[in-house]
Amino acid sequence: MKLTRGAALVICLVVAVYGTLLLCPLLGIFVNSFREFIPGRIGAEANSPFTVANYADLLHASYASYFWDTFRIGFIASFLGVFLAFPIAHFVARRRSDWLRKLIFGFLITLMFLSGLVRVYAIELSFGPVGFARDIAPLLGVRVGSRFYIEFMIVLGLLHYAVPMSALVLIGTIQNVNPRLIEAAQALGAARWKSHLAVTLPLSARGLLSAFLISFTLSISAFVIPMVLGRGRVMFVSNLIYNRFYETANFPSGSAVAVVMLIISLLVVYAVSQVTNSRWGGALR
Repeated sequence: MKLTRGAALVICLVVAVYGTLLLCPLLGIFVNSFREFIPGRIGAEANSPFTVANYADLLHASYASYFWDTFRIGFIASFLGVFLAFPIAHFVARRRSDWLRKLIFGFLITLMFLSGLVRVYAIELSFGPVGFARDIAPLLGVRVGSRFYIEFMIVLGLLHYAVPMSALVLIGTIQNVNPRLIEAAQALGAARWKSHLAVTLPLSARGLLSAFLISFTLSISAFVIPMVLGRGRVMFVSNLIYNRFYETANFPSGSAVAVVMLIISLLVVYAVSQVTNSRWGGALR
């Protein structure tokens, strides 16, 4: 198919904007990660020698905890987000009442535009030391302020983004699943929950994967949520990068952490996609 002059112009503009606003800064961070840090100087000197010491420092065990907490909590929040979003999306997709569908759909979209600080401080006031949860947590054997409780609050904060985003992705996917297939499975003797496991889930595999990857990407890149709710005890890699850039002015170290985080994130997303394709390859084609 031959491109028109207008289409070619639009593509060139997109490539130019994309390269200027994303690729050029990434290239600058990559180059800066090999610069030598000079104490007392903000950033790296342009003519400073190249070194791999910034990457060698990341082999220390203390850095591994940041990456472990980020990906572990991000995975938990993403999985729970998709798990909770699926019944919501199924309800909206199969509901015959048009006004109720529009109401829930509008509510999900509104949640996406809600300020992140409002979400975070709402959780802090509800589940923090002065919230109602301080009386409930001891009954469950959990101490308010413990590391487990702090991670629980961070997961709640991430779910504020993961659930509505996953639900919006899954609504369209479930709408494309023919409901008569469920009815046919039930007519052949399958229970309602078994028919959904055997029919709806496999046919929704592409949407589930997309929802999980979007939620996972948003979770591991979160900054405000772990910074406020983590209380300095649970920090994500994004917080570590911020500390390197703006608190210690060690731009080369912060750049190295950012590059490693980007590479690991891409590898994890690729690995999840490959595992899912091998499990539900037919449904994803």
